[in-house]
Amino acid sequence: MATTLNYDDVEVGIELPAQVFPVRRDTLVRYAGASGDFNPIHWNERVAKSVGLPDVIAHGMLTMAEAARVVTDWIGDPGAIVEYGVRFTKPVVVPDDDRGAEIVVAGKVAEKLEGRRVRIDLTATSQGEKVLARSQMIVQLA
Repeated sequence: MATTLNYDDVEVGIELPAQVFPVRRDTLVRYAGASGDFNPIHWNERVAKSVGLPDVIAHGMLTMAEAARVVTDWIGDPGAIVEYGVRFTKPVVVPDDDRGAEIVVAGKVAEKLEGRRVRIDLTATSQGEKVLARSQMIVQLA
């Protein structure tokens, strides 16, 4: 599937539809199974606290993937991602209750580049704290 989003129709400053991604403990268990990352800080509160964390935390790659979904949902083609990088600034703490945590992601077209590519800057927060910094993605448009 190729993106149908046309480079000429995109302007710097366009905001991508923001999304909220719930993360509960069962989300972490499913992600651990899919990724093979069974580090106990992602499922065992005792271990997480013993290493100085406030509680169990979400996998960083899960947080990064949820942020990317804002872009891939917008362009409609995960294959259009040319480059993606983030810096993890805070963990997403996932309490053991029915609500868990939320990752709130917003994005904006920051720059139009040569070769029909655009740079998108993303913000990702959880509990009001920025969890990703320098979150940028380059995508290839039609």
